[in-house]
Amino acid sequence: MYNELILFLAYLRDAKHSSKNTIQSYERDLKYFFKFLNDNNINQIGAINSEWIEKYIEHMKEISKSSSTISRTLASIRAFFFYLIKQEKVYENPALMIAMPKIPKKVPKILSESEIVLLLEQPHTTDIKGIRDKAMLELLYATGIRVSELITLKVTDVNVNQGYILCRDENKERSIPIGKPAITALKNYLGEVRYAMIRDQQEAALFVNCNGLPLTRQGFWKILKSYAKSANISTEITPHMLRHSFAAHLIQHGANLKSVQQMLGHSDISTTQVYTQIAK
Repeated sequence: MYNELILFLAYLRDAKHSSKNTIQSYERDLKYFFKFLNDNNINQIGAINSEWIEKYIEHMKEISKSSSTISRTLASIRAFFFYLIKQEKVYENPALMIAMPKIPKKVPKILSESEIVLLLEQPHTTDIKGIRDKAMLELLYATGIRVSELITLKVTDVNVNQGYILCRDENKERSIPIGKPAITALKNYLGEVRYAMIRDQQEAALFVNCNGLPLTRQGFWKILKSYAKSANISTEITPHMLRHSFAAHLIQHGANLKSVQQMLGHSDISTTQVYTQIAK
């Protein structure tokens, strides 16, 4: 089964051009599923039927997995079997027999504008790390991009003179305007700090760590957590909360919903409409 998983992940990467995060999500979901099957002496793809998938879902409920996790896992199993059908290794998809669990829509948690101001004031702009962190936080809040998009930005994706960045999401590209605070912070970082942090002058990544290598998601998470703590923000903060705050604050100040959708990169405007509930 694990050999088929390796081939499936390669198919996602090479044929479907799925993002790294998407591939990792499929891999994680299916490995947990296969472990459950192996623990129950199911070692062949052909032995997997809808009954075993339902047993696994019940197992996930027993260990208190959320409806969204169960729904994503079921989607991963369905996609895996669609791939096997395409490869003519099986002839039906047993996961199609099982209904997706209902997921209650949650209103995203956001920071207040005063909390955002307080957070953005935390980096010490008298040292190189603080100047870099200030640029990252200002850019994240100014554009609403995902952390995965922030850490994959290249220097060539930023145009501080015209005030926009180019953000690439899988095969799509969108241009996002940035305001004066973010432009100033980026100019300071690019003009005074980045050249001193990079190891290789050919490094393309916009933001690098103290070793001169591209910053990771985990690295940014730690940075954000430390500044939230120093700002005495009691809310359990996440990087995605800045994205939610960006969208909600724009709509609160009268921004057009379609424009916010385009900046966030949502394919469906109904995803963006949830922020109108917060604005009210």
